Amino acid sequence: MPKVIDHDERREHIVDVTWDLIVRGGFEAATMREIAAAAGFANGALKRYFPGKDALVEATFDRALSTVHAQIAAATADRKGLEALRVLCYGAMPLDAKRITAGRVLLAFWDMSLGNQRLHDRYAEHLRTWRAALREHIRQGRADGDIRTATPDEQLVDEIVLLSAGANVMSLVGPRFSTRKLQKAHLDSFFERLVRP
Repeated sequence: MPKVIDHDERREHIVDVTWDLIVRGGFEAATMREIAAAAGFANGALKRYFPGKDALVEATFDRALSTVHAQIAAATADRKGLEALRVLCYGAMPLDAKRITAGRVLLAFWDMSLGNQRLHDRYAEHLRTWRAALREHIRQGRADGDIRTATPDEQLVDEIVLLSAGANVMSLVGPRFSTRKLQKAHLDSFFERLVRP
């Protein structure tokens, strides 16, 4: 009886291997040859699952973004307003090894998206979703009376996005300027401003 092959499982395994190679050495390290070798395939065998590197990178990018969306949904499921905003903001910061690794992968994707319109569009959609969630939590916080700052909502959303993106980049390229202590201090200062009229 021939062995039953789970093609979805194999695709996931190939994406896992690609993720690991990107984390260790960036996109340059994730050549089709290296991916095939690390996944235990002959070089040409990957084409059955991914027609080329761009398709494989997009699948890996999708994994990264879906992981982020799942974490956000789980973290804010029973929360709203200021509490949900706080959880969302702290969750987006590179405050542990897992999130620093995710930031390393996202940094590589950001770079690649400059020359890949499909990746650029996917990240732009992620940003729209994230910004909409931030905007809604701020609106709820104001309605509850917990957020009292006169700073416009859109400016607050911009500050959060820039703080998070900057912290993720600096945790990789200048970690002494983005220590966990500094990140928490900046977030604490931001939230202190939110509750002051």
